[in-house]
Formats: sequence, structure tokens, C-alpha cells
Amino acid sequence: MNINQDTICAIATAQGGAIGIIRVSGPQAIEYTAEIFHPFQKNINLLEQKPYTLTFGKIINDKNDELDDVLVALYRAPHSYTGEDSTEIMCHGSTYILQQVMQLLIHKGCRTAMPGEYTQRAFLNGKMDLSQAEAVADLIASSSAATHRLAMNQMKGGFSNELKELRNKLLHITSLLELELDFSDHEELEFADRSELKQLADQIERVISKLTNSFNVGNVIKNGIPVAIIGETNAGKSTLLNALLHQEKAIVSDIHGTTRDVIEDTINIDGITFRFIDTAGIRQTNDTIENMGIERTYQQMEQADIILWIIDCTDTLVRLHEIRNQVLHRCENAQLVLLFNKADLVSDKVKEMLLEDVSDIHSKKLFISAKHHDNLPQVEELLVKLAALPEITQNDIIVTNIRHYEALTRALDSIHRVQEGMSLNLSGDLISEDLRQCIYELSDIVGEVTTDEVLGTIFANFCVGK
Repeated sequence: MNINQDTICAIATAQGGAIGIIRVSGPQAIEYTAEIFHPFQKNINLLEQKPYTLTFGKIINDKNDELDDVLVALYRAPHSYTGEDSTEIMCHGSTYILQQVMQLLIHKGCRTAMPGEYTQRAFLNGKMDLSQAEAVADLIASSSAATHRLAMNQMKGGFSNELKELRNKLLHITSLLELELDFSDHEELEFADRSELKQLADQIERVISKLTNSFNVGNVIKNGIPVAIIGETNAGKSTLLNALLHQEKAIVSDIHGTTRDVIEDTINIDGITFRFIDTAGIRQTNDTIENMGIERTYQQMEQADIILWIIDCTDTLVRLHEIRNQVLHRCENAQLVLLFNKADLVSDKVKEMLLEDVSDIHSKKLFISAKHHDNLPQVEELLVKLAALPEITQNDIIVTNIRHYEALTRALDSIHRVQEGMSLNLSGDLISEDLRQCIYELSDIVGEVTTDEVLGTIFANFCVGK
């Protein structure tokens, strides 16, 4: 079925608001809307209205009953979000009213839009490329200033323009090499200067490498910096998590081993998203379920960028030297912070002894009281400092999409083969094949060679009204 032949409708706003919007798009969008909409001004005909106009009127059902007073915005192809004739019906946010209007439109001939179908139509109608379409979903999901800036830059074509420039340079190289193949009978002819091609290939390799390497930062910005909270049972890990989140997310109890599985939540600190992971307490136990939780603690430690090791200042049996062998070697790839909890309950002498016990551990150290929120602002400041994220502007091109990253990685492999081929003085047809593969991978990112299966997977993750 060709989806562009259908006229679709969907509720584009969340439930519970004062205003609800229904979007209609397709060949009969204006016609179907006009059949249920009656302008208050008798001399106005919606079918004859100019684009970018708002018309005030009422929705009338099939029994000639007035359903609601509404505003209708009108857009004509190709100057709309989807590139098709479109209307937006703005009514009161009542669930009943919205559903009644939807039923009327469906009765006239519309069908309910599929998830992401509006943006998919915008892509298919040339209003945006695929990377820009994916940025729409990122923009909706943005939860920090950095993720918003990156999504806006990609949606406005910053990433696409960079790829377009790369593809043009690759096409230039390929065309010269393939021109030589057309005159293969004349071996003395060389249209492509090899030294110039090598310089160009090196330049392209640097740009693709930079984009590929940016994914580490982009992934952290988009998904949050993973922070594992570890320590012995009853050290105050869950209390700290609740204090940082400002809500009772984790169960706090005096009973040892309360947290048996990983608990996750995110918080935004100074525009940076942190993904906190509260883990099971580390101790020797015969409880099979608790041991499974402890094993997951070790897994989370190895995946974390920052580890907060909570130590109970009041526990005279604290086994720092015993559990350090289980902890330290798993912190090698992360930034470690020692947080001495319940510090309000011990003397300065005890604090000095604790610091002496861990003097050989190279990490940041801080005394806190998670229960009373003592020094928690310092913990947040330390987290921001350790994150060390670069300042992101709307002009920065940083890869945040795993599909883009994988395509760029394959493109990088191709351009490496081109460089190797040139250094080995391989024939132009072999080098040209790798160049074409690189062009293919870059084209896949913007949707020039993408299959229907890939499109279906991408747009299925969108909300219905977008």
C-alpha cells in the first residue's frame, strides 16, 4: 500500500491539557476537515481558504449536534510539515471531544496515522533527509540543554551538510578514477593525480574519524553519564540515591541486603544528565538471590564512567582492606570517588583514621551525610567536574545515533582500504570499489539508499502524532 495515497489523522497532543490538537494530512485533508467543520463567518469556505490561515468555527457531527468550538489551521502542499495538504484542528482538550472528532474524520475517509507517519511522509516527500527526521524524535526526547542543541543542529541539517560535503569529495575522486577505466586502452592516460587523491583521502579519513570518535561524547550526552553507587550493605547507598533524586526511589532499611537488584534513575545537574545506578551491597552471603545482585554490581562497575564508593564511617568493622580487592581492579576504567557517609556521627579523629586507611587509593574523597544532605551540593559539583563534557554549541556536529555511528564506522573501514590501496599502488578499479562503498555508507545515513525495513524500524519508535 502506498501510504501517501491515504489521508491520515491523529491526536498530536498529550492527554489532560486544556487544548487538544488533531493533525490531518493527505490528498483529502482539507476536504474531509471541511465536511465536519462549519466556520462562524457564513462567507468563508475552508476549501477556498489561503494557506497559513486560522479559521474559527464549530465541529458538527452527523446528527447535526454541535460538538465543540475550534480553530482550524490550513496548510497547502508542498508548504507543510509533511509536504501534503494538511489541517490542524485545535479544540478543547477533553478526551471525549478529541475521540469524537477522530471518529468523524475516520467516518469521512481518514485512517488513523501510524507511529511516526507524519515525519515519514515528510522524509518521503523530500522535506527532510533521514538523519533530520531521526533528529525530530531526539528533539522530542531531549531532556537537557546539550541534547536539545545537538538535536536542533541535526534537524536543521548541520550533520547532513557535513556528509554532503564528504560525499561530493568522494564522488570527485571516484569519477576521475572511473574515467581512467573508460580509457584503459591508453595506459599512459592518468586523469587522477595520485598524490592529490591521497591528500584528499587523508582529509576525508580525518573528518570521518572525528565524527566516529564524537559518538563517545554524543552517547553520554544523549543517554546520560553512568554513575554506579557501590559499597557494603547498609552503608547508605539507597539513601544517597534518594537524596540526589529528591524522591524515595529506593527502599531504605536497617536490614542488610535490602537492595538485591540494580535500581536506575536519571537526574539533570547543570545541564548534564547523570544515570545513577544503585547496586546491591557487597558482602559475603549464602543467599543465592543476593549473590546474583552482587554479581550485577560488579558488572555495573565495569560499565560505569564514575563510581561512588560509599563507606560507613560508624561501622567499626568496616572491611575496607577486605573488599578493596573486589572493588579497585573493577574501577580501572572509571573515575572513583570515596564518599564517607554518616560523617556527622563520628569525630575528627575517626575521620583522620579513615583517610589514613585509604591514603594509597588515588581518588576524590569527601565526608557526607546522605540522610541529612550534608555536603550533597559538593557531591553534585564534583560529578559535574568529573563529567568534563565539552561545551556544546548548536554548530557542533556530534554523533548521537547508533545507526549513524555504525554506518560511519563502515565508511571509515572503506576509506582505510582506499588509503592502503593507494600506498600499494593498486589499480584504479579496486580503489574505486572501496570509494563507492564509502559513498554508500554515507548515503545510507541520510536515507538515499535505505530500505523500507529500515524505515519501518526507525519511524516505529516515534509517537503517533509526529
